[in-house]
Amino acid sequence: MEQVLSRLFFFNMKPESLMMSYGYKPQLSEGAIKCPIFQTSTFVFKSAEAGKHFFEVAYGLKEPEAGEELGLIYSRINNPDLEILENRLTLWDEAEEGAVFESGMAAITTVLLEFLKPGDLLLTSNPLYGGTDHFISKILPKFGIHVASFKVGQSQEEIYKIVEQTGLAANLALIFIETPANPTNDLIDIAGSKEIASHFSTSDKEVLLAVDNTYMGPLWQHPLKLGADLVVYSATKYIGGHSDVIAGACLGSAKLMKRVKGLRTFLGNMASPNTGWLLMRSLETLKVRMDAQTLNADKVAAFLNTHPAIEKVYFLGNLTPADGVAYAIKQKQCLSNGAMISFDIKGGEHEAFMVLNALKLIKLAVSLGSTESLAEHPASMTHADVDLDLRNELGITDKMIRLSVGVENYEDIIFDLNQALNTLLTKV
Repeated sequence: MEQVLSRLFFFNMKPESLMMSYGYKPQLSEGAIKCPIFQTSTFVFKSAEAGKHFFEVAYGLKEPEAGEELGLIYSRINNPDLEILENRLTLWDEAEEGAVFESGMAAITTVLLEFLKPGDLLLTSNPLYGGTDHFISKILPKFGIHVASFKVGQSQEEIYKIVEQTGLAANLALIFIETPANPTNDLIDIAGSKEIASHFSTSDKEVLLAVDNTYMGPLWQHPLKLGADLVVYSATKYIGGHSDVIAGACLGSAKLMKRVKGLRTFLGNMASPNTGWLLMRSLETLKVRMDAQTLNADKVAAFLNTHPAIEKVYFLGNLTPADGVAYAIKQKQCLSNGAMISFDIKGGEHEAFMVLNALKLIKLAVSLGSTESLAEHPASMTHADVDLDLRNELGITDKMIRLSVGVENYEDIIFDLNQALNTLLTKV
């Protein structure tokens, strides 16, 4: 009865209120108010019978009893730090289960390898993060997996034709989209993508939809509520948020996550206990950090929109009803404008490098979502491996700079950008 009352007490609380305590029982850790780092490879069983039962449940040889949690066996399978972290991550997206990985690419590649087999067709949106693009376009074909892609702005009917023209429509197994897209902030309709998945599904096979939600983090967009089957994150970004940990995450239904966790066990790409502990620390301030970042981004974008050295600004806050479908998608699925801004300077790579090299407060580095503001050159850095013609077609040109807005005072961020951009106005 006491446990039931406790669950009811927390049921209506917001995720940010639960990030310090949810899933952790201090009495099991000498009363420590924070979850310790369980830096151990293996766990002692109370009895041989208990060990046998734990393995039977872990390997699916026996169904767990009602309310039974997987017993602790080995940190490649489960660890208290990861289990508590995964439980807390599910709160933001209202997912049934979650899995944490040692990198965002580990999460993405595990999902792709689990739900695709030789002969299958994968449908993707464009653009994608450079690492994801490389794995999909250059690694998956080695396993006999076919790939088709569509671009922002194409209608469902056009996408149906893309799939059908492959001659492999019956083999479509998974749709993988990234929205907003890195680095252009292009939006893909999540609910619309699920409709495409449903269109090609049959009574024998469901086509799944996976969404990379890294650009919006767990706060600003909830793909599972919009029809996605799986959501993946580079947890290095907003979830970690301090540029001191590499991690990834995947969330979804218990049924699908059982498969994801099963492959994770055998690939061995689970996060370490220390990574889990660092991410739990970061979750405690996730909302206050992201709130500050999106407020800063609005101010920074307003400045960039007026600077004479800038040709175009790619920012969700710039969308208006005149933008039609893009604006409608934003209103339907985005809860903020985010904190990622890309912009084209007047010139090319030389001028972009001049601006990047002149920055002082903002750091010239890849990654995003951290407390410090970061700037980089997508065409020659994060997306350097993307086919040149495709890059240009998608607008990822030499004149583009990507900016991740941090938690600094927005006036200082603007001051730094202004002095760097002004180097273009004063060049001989």
